[in-house]
Amino acid sequence: MTVVTLEINGIAVGVSDGTTIYQAALEAKIYIPTLCHLEGLSPVGACRLCLVEQIGSSKLLASCCTKVSEGMEILTNTAKLQQYRRMDVELLFSEGNHICAVCVADGACELQDAALAVGMDHSRFNYRFPDRHVDLSHTMFGIDHNRCILCTRCVRVCDEIEGAHVWDVAQRGAQCYIVSGLNQPWGEVDACTSCGKCVDACPTGAIFIKGTTVGLKEAGHQKLDFLIKAREFKQWTR
Repeated sequence: MTVVTLEINGIAVGVSDGTTIYQAALEAKIYIPTLCHLEGLSPVGACRLCLVEQIGSSKLLASCCTKVSEGMEILTNTAKLQQYRRMDVELLFSEGNHICAVCVADGACELQDAALAVGMDHSRFNYRFPDRHVDLSHTMFGIDHNRCILCTRCVRVCDEIEGAHVWDVAQRGAQCYIVSGLNQPWGEVDACTSCGKCVDACPTGAIFIKGTTVGLKEAGHQKLDFLIKAREFKQWTR
């Protein structure tokens, strides 16, 4: 195994070749905020919260997608990065309809956690108040597109862990939204196994269990952690 050495915030770190900057930072117990990343799923760099600076380069790097290289000098919490991250979270709040007080994930929402981490207490941008719908056609679950941040965790967990391929992203740019099946109501998609992995993976209250009310969503991804480790080590239960 080839070992790559680099510095993160002045701390020397040695990791195996092929490790991402984000994983290297975790090993060094250095916090980098993220919303789209979920351990065990393929990285996509969708949220851009995990951007870091590399000394000697003017380009910001998505740490969850960028592999380490020998001699890298990485900075994770500069004034520039703090500014970008706060603006990123402000834009997420302004482009959706995130009313925390009436959300099932209030208090267990990773978007809320990100806002606290970057010091955001208001948005400087005008709220768009998009006209988005809520799909309650499934017998067990619902999806509220007003709270979706397009992290695509639901898409990836359904594809890569469950293998059902229920979710995808439709349209482009500001018109993007998550679709089930071939843009069918969720309850009409035969491929759905009602496993609930998408509910567990969602960082906000966008996908939820029907019947839950304000603040009832549980934080953490214990079920996904178990499934990912079981698949990796072939430790299945019968």
